[in-house]
Amino acid sequence: MTFVVTENCIKCKYTDCVEVCPVDCFHEGPNFLVIDPDECIDCTLCEPECPAEAIYPEDDLPDGQEQFLELNAELSRSWPVLTTRKEAPADAEEWDGKPDKLQYLER
Repeated sequence: MTFVVTENCIKCKYTDCVEVCPVDCFHEGPNFLVIDPDECIDCTLCEPECPAEAIYPEDDLPDGQEQFLELNAELSRSWPVLTTRKEAPADAEEWDGKPDKLQYLER
């Protein structure tokens, strides 16, 4: 099983989760993070670290977030690995919890 970064991470992009990952499975895009499903070891460390509550086990994805499993796999193949915590965008709190953010995903 893998963990999946879902829609609420878009434009929030907190990186607290990256710091606790023992296998460096997070990849960074312009305004979103993804988890490489081939690298994730299901350690569960990242999920509680996400301030935006945007990380879920693949078997427990909220309704409407299922497409993020494939999106994480796809984007992790082209985005660089992120291994250290960075500051969140200045407007991250404003975006946290807003619905329908997929349209803002920058590839």
